[in-house]
Amino acid sequence: MTSDALPQTNHALADLTVRVRDDLDRIAHPRRSWTFRHVAPSGEAMLDVLIVGGGQSGLAAAFGLMRDEVLNILVVDQAPRGMEGPWLSYARMHTLRSPKDFTGPDLDIPSLTYQSWHEAKFGAESWTALHLITKQHWVEYLLWLRDTVGIPVQNDTTVLDIEPCEGGLCVLLQSAGAEPVRRFARKVVLATGQESLGRWSMPGFIEALPAQVRAHTAEGIDFAALRGKRVAVLGAGASAFDNAATALEAGAGEVHLFCRRAEPQLVQPYLWLTFTGFLKHFSELDDVWKWRFMNYILGLREGFPQPTWDRCAKHMNFRLHTGAGWNAARMEGEKILLETAQGPFEADYVICATGIEHNPAQRPELARAAENIARWEDRFTPAPGEQNSRLAAFPYLGNDYTLQERVPGETPWLRNIHLFSIAATMSFGPSGSSINAMKFSVPKLVSGITGALFRDDVQAYWQDLKDYDIRQAELRWPAGHPMTLEDA
Repeated sequence: MTSDALPQTNHALADLTVRVRDDLDRIAHPRRSWTFRHVAPSGEAMLDVLIVGGGQSGLAAAFGLMRDEVLNILVVDQAPRGMEGPWLSYARMHTLRSPKDFTGPDLDIPSLTYQSWHEAKFGAESWTALHLITKQHWVEYLLWLRDTVGIPVQNDTTVLDIEPCEGGLCVLLQSAGAEPVRRFARKVVLATGQESLGRWSMPGFIEALPAQVRAHTAEGIDFAALRGKRVAVLGAGASAFDNAATALEAGAGEVHLFCRRAEPQLVQPYLWLTFTGFLKHFSELDDVWKWRFMNYILGLREGFPQPTWDRCAKHMNFRLHTGAGWNAARMEGEKILLETAQGPFEADYVICATGIEHNPAQRPELARAAENIARWEDRFTPAPGEQNSRLAAFPYLGNDYTLQERVPGETPWLRNIHLFSIAATMSFGPSGSSINAMKFSVPKLVSGITGALFRDDVQAYWQDLKDYDIRQAELRWPAGHPMTLEDA
């Protein structure tokens, strides 16, 4: 049996769901609900935590909080149910790139791992034969996890604005077809993936081309319309090859992939750093070492696995151009003329796999504080020869994933916003968007949030302790005991 075999009966999955809930019940200590009720300016109860993003990171963060008895939470996501994250939208690979045995959103609960779900769904033989997890199965697994542990998710909901209010934050939400509403929360977690603190970027000369002839890999692309066309792809990371392969499979006449380096990145640094020492303790290093490691790792960019290359190379109409960055572009009639390091190149359509620009001013929900969000360039000066403008633009986060003020005192409410996304990389290494780091990053995030919730109410907890008078025993003497005779 293989991973694409028909599912087993539903009994095995239903039994696994029961097992998960039983496992969680057995390790629920301490069970006490402990956060105090806070009243918003509107008079309604405030959420303890609002999580923006219902993909794998948002679900894992919510699950971690629930395990620590922070239950007054809500997760919102702008996508419909099942479309959260990149998997069924702009992720154009067939499988996850992570090895199948990497654990993540399960947070070390064996019965909640992908392996347990896969074996219940398809059988143990299928798991043994499996090489990499398909995107569709990963989405199905995440939905099962969400339902099994009871994570409250509100889909089709966009965050329009975040502003400070007494006791926390006011978040303006808009659901499909409805008027915007305000929800109040003590803390907000931004688990919004790749573009969480900026936008997808492409060279300005490509962005200036007509929209119908160019796209970023994160956009919706009508690949069927590229049939017979000459397509040029800028970039040589995994997503560049994924999009090139998708165009080839859709019948593109030619696909040319342009890499500015002498050869594509063939070493995957994320495989090296997947060990406890780095994943668990990178965030504890001083800034000099954080910068040094990330300057090297991010300078390498992310490599691609063998199946990604093979998916492109098997097409006779695929070409790889190395040492061929793009310098300019213009329209000549209906054709695009690219100026590359190897000379001019004519194409019908261009796709940019050029990553993200970290710029909070691009995020409407952060517009009120964008100019005062500290970046690495505001806190750290690298040694000569180690300067890197790309790294300098990353946000400089607190040790609990909170956004920091560039000018202290101007936007103190930033301490209530925790950033759990790819933008946390410079401060925490692989974390918010990385399956391989979740078992370490989620507990760190959750500890930061629960610590802040406790400290913010420390006076109330002190008073609650002094008021605590629940007796666990009564001085009751059995009949005939000498003490009862003395009382008589």
